[in-house]
Amino acid sequence: MHEELRAALAGLLDGLPPKQAAQATARLITHYRGTTPTDAPVLRDRADVAAYAAYRMPATYEAVRAALTAFAGRLPDFSPATHVDIGGGTGAATWAAAATWQGHRSTVLDWAQPALDLGRELAAGTLPDTEWHRQVIGDGLTVPAGTDLVTVSYVLGELRPEARRSVVAAASAAPAVVLIEPGTPAGYLRIREAREQLAAAGLRIVAPCPHGERCPIVPGDDWCHFAARVSRSSLHRQVKGGTLPYEDEKFSYVAATRLPASPAPARIVRKPQLRKGQVLLDLCTADEGLRRTTVTKRQGDGYRAARDASWGDDWS
Repeated sequence: MHEELRAALAGLLDGLPPKQAAQATARLITHYRGTTPTDAPVLRDRADVAAYAAYRMPATYEAVRAALTAFAGRLPDFSPATHVDIGGGTGAATWAAAATWQGHRSTVLDWAQPALDLGRELAAGTLPDTEWHRQVIGDGLTVPAGTDLVTVSYVLGELRPEARRSVVAAASAAPAVVLIEPGTPAGYLRIREAREQLAAAGLRIVAPCPHGERCPIVPGDDWCHFAARVSRSSLHRQVKGGTLPYEDEKFSYVAATRLPASPAPARIVRKPQLRKGQVLLDLCTADEGLRRTTVTKRQGDGYRAARDASWGDDWS
């Protein structure tokens, strides 16, 4: 995780009564795992946003960072001058964008003023070119003209269907869009729906999909998701009640652009399985859809590449 962000989070719950922090965290966990969208901010006060930042911000940062890295890999010459994070809350995606590209200006839009206030506080001195604006996330939302990159992370699940479509429509006006949702079957379906909307708006899908055609996954049988490793600080373990020094954040995402770009020939969509003298790779491909390939030791460089490959990597 971004070391400055880790440092900013370290003293976040200082002065907040442990019982209040625990109650806020428990409520947020219940909402995060639930299925009922709302048309009101989830983060209501300072206790909520402090608990959220300590509980969710490290994982959100790593998931967004992984998605932006995959996107940047398909557009190596792209570097945004302006970035808008819709529903950005305390700013995890803005930190992830700053870790991916340098020299851009970010604007965080969110409807929860306490989240914006805390995000500004966390970013002070480290992300100086960031503005924080209160904005209803839903119908009527617009993205400022000239925006190069729009991110929407862990937001669509909070919205009703019509508001989700409005947000994706607003994002699709930019030349580069990256959407991230939890790596659950429901999160994948939201990304799948948004992917179709982006493609219909004329954007080219460049990650994780190796094509812009219909997703080959049958809903209900499986779902497309990936994992980002999150190092847990002592604060993170305390808030989450965990003991391991790490966790894996599962996420689904789509990255699209109006710029010249091509997706990878294939994407590894499951953790590679290592066997004696061979590696089994589950791939999503441009021509054959979902398929498994076996890379053997006799394939030399290909075998070594397969042994080093990770879930979510490009594969050619």
